[in-house]
Amino acid sequence: MIRFILADLRRLWAGSLVVVLLVALATALGVSVVLQERALRLGSARAADKFDLVIGAGGSETQLVLSSVFVQPSPLPLMPGEVLARLAADPRVDWAAPIGFGDSFSGYPIVGTTVMLADKLSGGFAEGKVFAHEGEAVIGSAVRLSLGDEIKPMHGSAEEGGETHSELVYHVAGRLRPTGTAWDRAILVPIQAVWHIHGLEANERSEGAEAAGHDHARDGGDHDEHEHHGKLDPDAALNETWTADTPGLPAILVKPKTIAAAYKLRQDYRRGNTVAVFPGEVLTNLYATLGDAKQILVAVASGAQVLVAASLVLVTVIHIGQRRRQIGALRAFGAPRGAVFGIVFLEFFFLVAVGIALGFALGFAAALILSGLFSEMSGIAMPVGFSGEDAGLAAVLLAFAAILAALPAVLAYRQSPAQALRA
Repeated sequence: MIRFILADLRRLWAGSLVVVLLVALATALGVSVVLQERALRLGSARAADKFDLVIGAGGSETQLVLSSVFVQPSPLPLMPGEVLARLAADPRVDWAAPIGFGDSFSGYPIVGTTVMLADKLSGGFAEGKVFAHEGEAVIGSAVRLSLGDEIKPMHGSAEEGGETHSELVYHVAGRLRPTGTAWDRAILVPIQAVWHIHGLEANERSEGAEAAGHDHARDGGDHDEHEHHGKLDPDAALNETWTADTPGLPAILVKPKTIAAAYKLRQDYRRGNTVAVFPGEVLTNLYATLGDAKQILVAVASGAQVLVAASLVLVTVIHIGQRRRQIGALRAFGAPRGAVFGIVFLEFFFLVAVGIALGFALGFAAALILSGLFSEMSGIAMPVGFSGEDAGLAAVLLAFAAILAALPAVLAYRQSPAQALRA
């Protein structure tokens, strides 16, 4: 029987190839959607694990997490600098690091922060050392620069028509180890330098502080576009002692000493003019939205698979009609009905099963390519892999293939030799 099936497939190789490709493409669509969505969840969750607590001014919690954890610069409202001073002195806090963003260089976001965060972010340096002066910078593992290279910060980005600062040129002092997060594409500079480059002194918190929080915003009207620019010494030592006169900040990354302290801090800083969030909780809400989108995409993929199945049934029924004489000859030579059923069933099931296997391979390859492109743009590592759920999906598809293959087999089973030979 097997030899007969293989011989039949070789003779009808063109039609068999079409069936396999149709099934493979329909399967690949569904598999790639599932794998890509899972990779996005895992990648973003691992990126958020790097940060226990984020504190910012009252506003959108989602935007606060996207800006601080995923380094997506946006005009966040500012909180008073005294919040950082309180956190630095709080015995429940292991460390607290301010961040300021808005500048960029060659498409990489420049983030103002502290020596503490630069040291803790990746667990060490691949090369070089942490910045020790205002004119030094630390780069993420995915930033295509070398030690000693110059970095000329630009307001916003080149696409937005940003203006390059002429007050300071940073020099790369070190490269962080890979973190698998968006910070791999970030350039870290002293927050002190960010404040100074925008003309902020320790006691300036009003209009100038607003510029530091989202320094890509340009002044309008008759304002001089250099109004908030300041002077600074690239060789100046860093002073990371925070006071009540510290300039305003868009966000502070906090490492509590204990889990209990983390919950207490979140409660304390969710009052008044600040908001405190666990990044993982905010991502859960985003996942709910992604879940709805996933349902739509899966429904589209399922619809495509149903259409392919219907077309395969139609093609197969026509094919069985064209093979009535062959089936009649088999029956006339003594082949039992069960053997005819088995030949037709196994032949069609084999083609669909091969198509499903190829579809899983194509879906996996497509998810790898998409994840690689997304990781290249965002810096977030997106792990693509199969899980137990995918084995269940494969079992369901094979069961459906068996039902699909049974239809033409039943048609062949019910044909009598005399009717088939007269056709």
